[in-house]
Amino acid sequence: METVEQLEYNTERPHLIIPEYGRHFQKMVNHAVSIEDREERNKIANSIISVMGNLQPHLRDVPDFQHKLWDQLFIMSDFKLDVDSPFPITSKEELRQRPEPLEYPQNHPKYRFYGNNIKRMIDVAVSWDKGDMRDGLEYAIANHMKKCYLNWNKDTVDDTAIFKHLNELSDGQINLDAEIETLTDSGQFLKNRVAKTPKYTSSKKNHRNNNNRGKKRY
Repeated sequence: METVEQLEYNTERPHLIIPEYGRHFQKMVNHAVSIEDREERNKIANSIISVMGNLQPHLRDVPDFQHKLWDQLFIMSDFKLDVDSPFPITSKEELRQRPEPLEYPQNHPKYRFYGNNIKRMIDVAVSWDKGDMRDGLEYAIANHMKKCYLNWNKDTVDDTAIFKHLNELSDGQINLDAEIETLTDSGQFLKNRVAKTPKYTSSKKNHRNNNNRGKKRY
C-alpha cells in the first residue's frame, strides 16, 4: 500500500477571509493579485465577479448587488488587488469603522405599570384646548390607567387613586373629581381578562374523549 504524502489539512492552509465562497474562490483571488499585467488582472477580476454572481443569478444584474460583489472581492484580496472597479472602492479603514452607539431614551417614570404611552397621551391631552374633546380624552386616559393598574395589581383600585396619579403625571393640569366622574368598574376589567382564558379544561377534554370510547367506527 502506497504511503500518502503531503496531505493538506485545513489547519495548515491560509485563513479564508470570506468562508462562504470557499477555498477555490480564495485561490482565484490570490492568483489575480499575483498577476503583474494590469489588463490581464482586470480581465481575471471581472471573470471572478461573473462567477460570484452566478451563485445568485437573480441578483447578479442588480447594481447594488454588483457593488457588494466588488466590495467582497477587494475584501478577499485584503485590499491588495489593484484593478479598475466600476464602483467606489471601500477602504479597509471604512470597513473596520464601528457605527456610533445608539442613544436609547432613558425614561424612568414613577408609575411604570402605566407605561410610556400613557405619559404621551397625557401630554397630548394637556396641549388641547378646554372642551368636550379634551374632557373625553382625559376620561379615556383615566379609564385606560385603571385597566393598566389592574393588570399589574390584579385587585381592585379606587377611582380616587387613579385620578390622583393622573393629576400627578400631568403636573396638576388634569383634575378629575371622583364625586362627578365614575370609571369602568374594576370587576368588568377583571371579567374581561378571565374571559380570554381557554374555555375547555383538561377534565372536560378527558370527559369528551371518554364519551367516544366503545363507539364503533366504520
